[in-house]
Amino acid sequence: MITVDVKTGRPYRVYVGENLLKESGSLISKHVDGRVAVISDSHVAPLYLDSLIDSLRLEGIEAVSKVIPAGEKSKNIRIYEELLDFLAQESITRSDAVIALGGGVVGDIAGFTAATYLRGVPYIQIPTSLLAMVDSSVGGKTAIDLPAGKNLAGAFCQPELVICDPSVLSTLPEDIFRDGCAEVIKYGVLEDPDLFAKLTLEGIGFDRVPVITRCIDIKAAYVAEDEYDNGVRRKLNLGHTFGHAIEAVSRFSMTHGQAVAAGMCMVARASYAMGFCKQACPQGIEQCIRSFDLPVNCEMKTDELLPFIAADKKRRGDVISLIVPRTIGNCDIVPVNADDVKDWLEAGM
Repeated sequence: MITVDVKTGRPYRVYVGENLLKESGSLISKHVDGRVAVISDSHVAPLYLDSLIDSLRLEGIEAVSKVIPAGEKSKNIRIYEELLDFLAQESITRSDAVIALGGGVVGDIAGFTAATYLRGVPYIQIPTSLLAMVDSSVGGKTAIDLPAGKNLAGAFCQPELVICDPSVLSTLPEDIFRDGCAEVIKYGVLEDPDLFAKLTLEGIGFDRVPVITRCIDIKAAYVAEDEYDNGVRRKLNLGHTFGHAIEAVSRFSMTHGQAVAAGMCMVARASYAMGFCKQACPQGIEQCIRSFDLPVNCEMKTDELLPFIAADKKRRGDVISLIVPRTIGNCDIVPVNADDVKDWLEAGM
């Protein structure tokens, strides 16, 4: 088992190791004094909910559970209200805890529910997708989607701990695993040319535990430096400004990873067109992303994407911060006037 410490205002630990789900009760018992409410989804619950609850009961922890429909479309106000009602009906108190057992959707909505129920109850992340392990389970961002865009209602709320068990990825459909690889590639582009080269060479067959751990290390460093996403942490948005718009226009028929992969290629091509990098940079990113069978572009039109980019939650007044690669392992935060975003988008199409 490998541990990564996330040094936020209230520090916590991420555990990474094969078959950790079976030991989760022991890890959780050190952080929970009362009962737990497990939130999962219709894909994950049949596979892993019983194993988690058995592990908790071995430690004398009483557990109740709620299963929501799988998929991004569940990350909405209606399901959020259902989860609040569930916690209330089960008389969950501040001495109890919420456990998010699932991918990014479950982690986001369960975390937001925990952050807002009783003005905040402790919660624990047990991510079951690659994307959630390397990205959304760490850093304390919780949210639901609104009709106007993705993750527009949310809160910063750091978990008590995170348990990553790569063995559960064996039941993940290959297309969903590939989806998470977009976030893994992102970390290489941001910070680690060696990781990027390894991914380009090995493709989807990369060694999971060290790669997942390296991604969490990188994320933890950004979160420690900028917990509330006002400075350098914004670099983690690489590919996401365009990507979130692609997701929204597609009505989430394009997955998050597919959209981020395309968004990353688009902003890299725009970076070259705007003189921020050499052509080898977008070419290298496209080569890597193609090796994972992920898209390097989208079929949407510029005018379809722009309204959603304008609603990006990282917008400050009339300025949108684009994360722009200069070389592999070196990206800048570039403030772009909202009126000029169309030029960047067209340059990247």
